[in-house]
Amino acid sequence: MSDNLGKQAKTEILKDIIRKLHSGLSAEQAKARFEKEIGNITSTEIAGLEQSLIDEGIPPEEIKKFCNVHALIFQSALEEAGSADVNPAHPVHLFKLENREVEKITAALKLMASELNLIYARPKIKESLLRLKDIEKHYERKEQLLFPYLERKGFMGPSKVMWGKDNEVRDLLKKAMTGIEKATSQSQLQNYVKNNLNPLIEEVDGMIFKEENILFPTALEKLNPADWVAILQESDEVGYVFIEKPTETQHLVKDLQEALAEEPVFENGAVIMPNGEIKPNELMALLNTLPVDMTFVDKDDTVKFFSEGRDRIFTRTRAIVGRKVQNCHPPQSVDVVEKILASFKDGSKDSYDFWINLHGKMVYIRYFAVRDRQKNYLGTLEITQDIAPLKKLEGERRLLDERA
Repeated sequence: MSDNLGKQAKTEILKDIIRKLHSGLSAEQAKARFEKEIGNITSTEIAGLEQSLIDEGIPPEEIKKFCNVHALIFQSALEEAGSADVNPAHPVHLFKLENREVEKITAALKLMASELNLIYARPKIKESLLRLKDIEKHYERKEQLLFPYLERKGFMGPSKVMWGKDNEVRDLLKKAMTGIEKATSQSQLQNYVKNNLNPLIEEVDGMIFKEENILFPTALEKLNPADWVAILQESDEVGYVFIEKPTETQHLVKDLQEALAEEPVFENGAVIMPNGEIKPNELMALLNTLPVDMTFVDKDDTVKFFSEGRDRIFTRTRAIVGRKVQNCHPPQSVDVVEKILASFKDGSKDSYDFWINLHGKMVYIRYFAVRDRQKNYLGTLEITQDIAPLKKLEGERRLLDERA
């Protein structure tokens, strides 16, 4: 296995393994080839793989037929990768809380299925199946809320494949509930456990694995905070199961909005942000139009950007991009630079102001610590401005003066 395997090459190998699996390759052979040639995989790659196969014309019903085998092949890699923690107010967290309760029911059913005296266990099996029937709410919330938002991102796989697997669970549950009524003797109950109960338990637990290792991580990557807020707001319409209904949806929505990082994304040639969108050429022109000079140094002290306004105060050449900021200052001022950066990094300071007289200009120099919403240090912004014209302002100007 190559650590440098390209994304495209990796995808083609995966698709070839799955195609051959569908053509008769055994699960053991497919798994051995995967571990030899790939070795690791993310949930998004698996979801994207199934989507790609659908796009190429493989019927979703065919993919659904082998869905459990796909999960088996990738199981070790997915379990090793794990899944990200999310805020307790997040819909994914609420889905997972429900899954923990479902696992308690399936674990109890496994114990009952292993009872020597199945006639004694029969009433408890019936009671647990009746409780498990409420899993419909969990599936419905997933299908009616999560799937549509994924579809809006052009991701149809869950709707076409996982929904079909949900329906298989529904059918198995229905047969299990009907079958327990008919199975009254020890021998009938033994056949019932083998043919009805165990397949149901396996599919329910398998769906939990698929949700938590493939569906949810993929959804967390593809959906934005606004999508999750909408899903949470609409979840009351469908309802929750096995867990206490959140008492204040609006309170949870507020928590979710505050806790989720609102990351910008690049779509359709524009930077999409929570507060608007802007095209790269517009952004460049905007930054160069601002009546200040800007320089941004990242968290590793590397110069990443500077504005190129019409009347810069201090000379900047493009050669400084990628250079350590310490090397952009004369030796006698490096100590000051280091102190500013250190105080920004340890959180003891957020800004510094300096002003100097330079060639008839009153130069106002300001340094700001740039932090994300979680207060993590991202870098330092330098703002430089000639404020001499501002100091001369007196009175007011409320009307447009054509002479100005």
